Amino acid sequence: MKHLENIAKLFNKDFVESPLLETFEVGKIELPTGKLVASDPLTTGEMPAFETAFPIGEFPVFVHKERDSNCVAYAEIVFSDREISEWKLATRSGEHPKDLKEGEIFGYPVESGMGCFMDLETQTELNHLEKRLFHRKGDDFMGIYEEFFHQHFFDENGAIDQFAFLKPNDEKPGNIIAFETGYGEGFYASYIGVDPNNSPVKIISEFIEVEVEN
Repeated sequence: MKHLENIAKLFNKDFVESPLLETFEVGKIELPTGKLVASDPLTTGEMPAFETAFPIGEFPVFVHKERDSNCVAYAEIVFSDREISEWKLATRSGEHPKDLKEGEIFGYPVESGMGCFMDLETQTELNHLEKRLFHRKGDDFMGIYEEFFHQHFFDENGAIDQFAFLKPNDEKPGNIIAFETGYGEGFYASYIGVDPNNSPVKIISEFIEVEVEN
């Protein structure tokens, strides 16, 4: 798969060597169960986790922005510094890459212009938060974006950044790394880099494909 070869050229090393991308280490994601979800957190409240079992703990997150557009092209979690032997399309239960036609992908739909990584347990906490806010505010409830997400992306002076960490329950482990998705709405795939023992080293979600020259 030629696309996976391009992903490997970009992300096999400890750093991305492309003049078309600017990289930011933005913080750490906390995964209490290792069941990782990638989704639009504003429109998909019950996204299944990937089939791959990821490590439990805190791991660094990188955002790679396309220099020309200043848009987020890739979001990446790094689990270890082991050598990557293979890249594969991230799948959920019932998804089989052999069933895909040329050019097709498995991924997640984005309708709000926002994507995220979070633990499956954190997704549950986000849903509980939305229900608590709705029951408390009733007709004054403006939606989970206005009530929870907006403050992390905007202040009185306008936009703060294109990514943010959020914690839906301060009393439980787990947080969300949310980010703008490329040019906005779309259907986006994630890719897992594994070591020779098939253990995950990295995962990236791709929003803008940046071609690497040979």
